[in-house]
Amino acid sequence: MTPWQATREGNRIILVGELLIDDATAIWRTLQRLTRAPGKHLDLDLGHASAIDGAVLSLLAALRAQLIARGTSCELVGARDELRPLVHLQGADAAPPPRPPPRTPPPGGIARIGAGIERMAHETRDLIGFFGELVASSWQVVRRPRTVNWRSVGGHIERAAADGIPIVVLLDFLVGFVIAIQTMYVLELYGAEVFIADMVGISVTRELIPLMTAIIMSGRSGAAFAAELGTMRIDQEIDALRTMGISPMPYLVMPRVLALTIAAPLLTLLGDVVAILGGALVAVHGMELTSEMYFNELRLAVLFSDVWTGLVKSVGFGLTIAFIGCQQGLATSGSAEGVGRRTTSAVVACLFAIVLLDTAFTVVFRVVLG
Repeated sequence: MTPWQATREGNRIILVGELLIDDATAIWRTLQRLTRAPGKHLDLDLGHASAIDGAVLSLLAALRAQLIARGTSCELVGARDELRPLVHLQGADAAPPPRPPPRTPPPGGIARIGAGIERMAHETRDLIGFFGELVASSWQVVRRPRTVNWRSVGGHIERAAADGIPIVVLLDFLVGFVIAIQTMYVLELYGAEVFIADMVGISVTRELIPLMTAIIMSGRSGAAFAAELGTMRIDQEIDALRTMGISPMPYLVMPRVLALTIAAPLLTLLGDVVAILGGALVAVHGMELTSEMYFNELRLAVLFSDVWTGLVKSVGFGLTIAFIGCQQGLATSGSAEGVGRRTTSAVVACLFAIVLLDTAFTVVFRVVLG
C-alpha cells in the first residue's frame, strides 16, 4: 500500500498520507491527471496529510499557480496546525503574482504623425504664451527698470560675443575664402576677375554672415541658455525666486535677450570684415588682382543698405535665439535627461526659426528696397 493517496471529489482534491520527495514524481503525475478538467474552482485539501515536505509543497504551489493561470480559482485548505507554518513559508497560500499587462503593439505611422502634430501644437501654444509673458514683462521693465538684473547683462554679452570671437572669425573667414574659390574659375572664363569683390561682398553682408553667425550662436548661446535655465528649473531655483517675490522673466530672461540682441550684430559686423578678407586673400594670391583693385571694387559694389540689412537680420536672429533658448529652459521638467532633451530641442528650434525668419526678412527687404 502506498504511503500517500490523491483522489478527487467534486471541486476538491484530497491528499492523504505522507507527501515526501521520494514520491514527488508520482504525486505530480497524479495531480496533473486529476486536474485535466479543473472547472471554475478546485481546492487542494491537506486535511488528511500526515506529513509533507518542502519539495512536494513547492509542487502544490506550482500546480495552484498553473490552475489560476488557466482561470480556475484554487486554494490549499485543511492543513494541520503543525503544517501551516511550512505552507505559509513556501508561499503556497499567498496570492499569485499579477499577470503582466498585455503588450500593446507599437503605434502605426499615422498615429506617430498625429502624436508629432499634437506635440508641435503644444510647443507652439507654449511659445505663444511665453512670448505674451515676455511682452508683458517688457512693459513692466519700462515702468520699473530696477526689476531687471542689469549686472548680469555684461557677463552674458561677454560669453555670447567675446568668447565666440575665435570660432566666428575662423568660420566666417573660411566662408569668404570658399565663396571666392568657387567663383574664381567662372569669373576667369569671362575676364571678370575684379567682380569677385562684388560676389563676396554682397553675398556675405546681406545673407551668409548673418546666417552663419546665427547658426553659431544657436549652438553656443541658445543651447547654453536652455541648459542653464533647465538646470535651475529642476533644482527648484526658479521656484525659490518666485517664493522671494522675484519674477524669473525680468530677472533671468530679459538680461539674456538683451545680451544676444547686442552681441549678434557685433559678431555679424566682425564676420563681414573677416569674410571680405578671406575673399581678398583668394583675389590677390589666386587671381593676380591687387588689393587696391579688390577694395575699390568692393567699395563700389557693397552699399550701406547691404550692410544694415544684414545687421537688422542679425538683431532679429539674436532675439529669436535668446527667446527660444530661454523658453525651452524654463519648460524643462524631470531630471538631467529633461535638460538634455530641452537643450537639443532649443538648438533644433533655433535653426528652424532662423531659416524661416531669414526668408521673411529677405522677402520684406526685396519688396521694400527693390
